[in-house]
Amino acid sequence: MPGFHAMSLRRPAAVLTSALALSGTLTCAAAPAQASASPTQTAVVSMGDSFISGEAGRWQGNSNTQSGSRNGTDRAYNGKSYDPTTVYGGTYSSGCDRSDSAEVLSATGIADVAINLACSGATTGNVIRAASGGESLNGERPQADQLATVAAQYRVKLIALSIGGNDLGFSDVITNCVEDYSLLYSYCHDDQGEKVDQRMDSAMAGVAKSVQEIRSVMWSAGYASGDYRIVLQSAPSPIPRGSEIRYAQSGWSRLTTGGCPFWNRDADWARDEFIPEYAAEVRAVAESEGVQFLDLQDMLQGREVCAKATRLATSSQGPSATTSEWARFLVSGAAQGTLQESFHPNYYAQRALGRCLGLIHAQPTGDYACRNTAGKDESGMYLTSVA
Repeated sequence: MPGFHAMSLRRPAAVLTSALALSGTLTCAAAPAQASASPTQTAVVSMGDSFISGEAGRWQGNSNTQSGSRNGTDRAYNGKSYDPTTVYGGTYSSGCDRSDSAEVLSATGIADVAINLACSGATTGNVIRAASGGESLNGERPQADQLATVAAQYRVKLIALSIGGNDLGFSDVITNCVEDYSLLYSYCHDDQGEKVDQRMDSAMAGVAKSVQEIRSVMWSAGYASGDYRIVLQSAPSPIPRGSEIRYAQSGWSRLTTGGCPFWNRDADWARDEFIPEYAAEVRAVAESEGVQFLDLQDMLQGREVCAKATRLATSSQGPSATTSEWARFLVSGAAQGTLQESFHPNYYAQRALGRCLGLIHAQPTGDYACRNTAGKDESGMYLTSVA
């Protein structure tokens, strides 16, 4: 899920318009291959959607200030204006939004070169090779076809994959939940839960096919199964449980101040049912395909949008990796960045995700969950074995 742009003057109708525009944008972005290639150089590669591409890496926490550096949260501010390409490079214009802090670029000690092939908005169909029915996205070839080029240029050691959220309709879920809170005063968990269940088998079949396609590409490039690893990831919840939201659900604070317009019951469903179900299904695919699983469902615990343990940045208290939110709030209009950045892991979270990737790289076998340590930055990330 992405984040909601909090404005003191937000209006429900404007918020709904922004929320509806979310449809189809919730996924990951990729970063271009780096420097001159050599067969002797090793590489770590990320593939998938916006949760791994680096979407929202522009932001260090959230602030309601609309001008300047937004109290230090906007990394695209150059002192006079805003230049998102300083964070997303050329992928900003395409919409892939591969940030300079994306998970694979924040990880250290894995390989000589880090290559991000993920793209915001990607489905499993954008990973699968064109020859197998896959489709291009934002003017780029399917990611498995791009991987074939990378595998020929480098010795790929690890491939991190995060995919399936768009197949399930993550953005549709968010849109409907925001609409139900802001305009309809009804719950979303019942009807959205049914839709997720209806899409789950097809989505997971696509995830399995994506893993199989990656394997086929690597085999065709001359790799043996033991020459590289695939780490299949789940997704973190960008919103907390209802009891952990710092704004009351009555009134308009969740909408106009915090950028987290969800009813407690819907927030509980998303945090304790939807995201865990998704993680369990992805893990089942990982087990069936014989790849490692990295569980991220609790990775943002206590750092989510509107979480009580965090705060918005202000002119007197700027952003901090220990006190700011680690997910982008819901963005309304174009007052702060773009809508598609909403409810995605931000700069702080992406650095933490890089730490998670580095930690599981050090564990050649086994499934793990990655969690944060309250009061610490990315250095406090740690793994626990998934039984």
